[in-house]
Amino acid sequence: MFGYSMVTMVRKNAHKLDRPLREILLNFYKPFKWTPCFLHNVLEGWMKKTKKLQLVVEFEESETPFRTAFTEVNKITRKHFGCKVRKEFPLVSCISAEISPLALEEILNSCTCIKRVYLNREVQALLDVAVPSVNAKNVVRNETTLTGEGVTVAVIDTGIHPHQDLQGRIVNFVDFVNQQTEPYDDNGHGTHCAGDAVGNGSASSGKYMGPAPKANVIGVKVLDKMGSGSLETVMEGIDWCIKYNEDPNNTPKIDIISMSLGSAPTAYERENDDPMVQYVELAWNSGIVVCVAAGNDGPDEGTIASPGISDQVITVGALDDRDTAETREDDDVANFSSRGPTPYGVTKPDILAPGVNIVSLRSPNSYLDKLQKSNRVDSNYVTLSGTSMATPICAGVVALILQANPDTTPNEVKELLRNGATLWGERDPNIYGSGYINADNSIPM
Repeated sequence: MFGYSMVTMVRKNAHKLDRPLREILLNFYKPFKWTPCFLHNVLEGWMKKTKKLQLVVEFEESETPFRTAFTEVNKITRKHFGCKVRKEFPLVSCISAEISPLALEEILNSCTCIKRVYLNREVQALLDVAVPSVNAKNVVRNETTLTGEGVTVAVIDTGIHPHQDLQGRIVNFVDFVNQQTEPYDDNGHGTHCAGDAVGNGSASSGKYMGPAPKANVIGVKVLDKMGSGSLETVMEGIDWCIKYNEDPNNTPKIDIISMSLGSAPTAYERENDDPMVQYVELAWNSGIVVCVAAGNDGPDEGTIASPGISDQVITVGALDDRDTAETREDDDVANFSSRGPTPYGVTKPDILAPGVNIVSLRSPNSYLDKLQKSNRVDSNYVTLSGTSMATPICAGVVALILQANPDTTPNEVKELLRNGATLWGERDPNIYGSGYINADNSIPM
């Protein structure tokens, strides 16, 4: 097997190919076990030309300017049948591409600008009692009851259905899956998340209301009808948010990104070798508070999803409040909530928010709506569980912090949340983070 050219390429360039990509390339040879030896060279040659790989290629910024590196790789890519560069991400010096193993081999052999090549991996989508449970109701500062008014939350997810509880507050929508222009949600997950953060409960007389019922929301659709997306689509969504804020003509600006999605982390040399981590940290450093789901792979340790492994963003685990807002004695972390540490030894999650049996907005006739009819509540709501629900609840609390103190930086917001959390005595921070989110404690007087 080690005589095959693709195996040789993988061994020679192992430091430039992420592990999932190496495994894909080597698995191409499985059919060879049942193929006569005299056909191996023919089969390998055919496979190298015709198989297509969905990749993200990162350039060495210090070696070659992005445009020069892009031109060099694009020139090689276009020589090979059916291969193409798909998207450009100059902010992190990356491109996405659909290329054959033969084209990849030529790029690695000919281009000195290649830092690393990643598989364009799959990314998945991961309020009645919840709001009073986090002490986010009737929080008053400077004689004003905080509602998130004037703050904008971007929900990077499956889209947003124009639900009654969001009326007049969906200020923008962008679709990187089907390129539609009007808000919609064919899965239902993103709509639920939007309601978890900013739903105003108008269809339930205020019963099912998020922490920030007057905040604005922007829908950024990066996941499809089945709740699946890719590294590429998520990068596009975050890239759009950063550039949206840079355009002086765009108002209101995005203050918070809520991302209830993720993928299993790949252990690189450093956490910032992960392009999705690079992007959420770019957003963070640009002044946007980023809240990310920890993942639903608990109770095993070391299960925090990417990009929640970032040491900068706010990684949110799920709490089971047992449907009791009045008492916290019976509250505990949800069994499914992912645990730390990250592959890089960072303690995560940062904080817990309610994530079990959360009632929020229903997107009629969406995939989840049809799949889980028994979860419908009345005709406008649905119950879901997961760190996906905990994350936008945290984002809603952040909106209250920013309404009260608009100049608070992302790092300061994170510290306020952690310092204001309700603590459990001597609990493992890789399970419980800093504790149970508490809005009233976290907003300075």
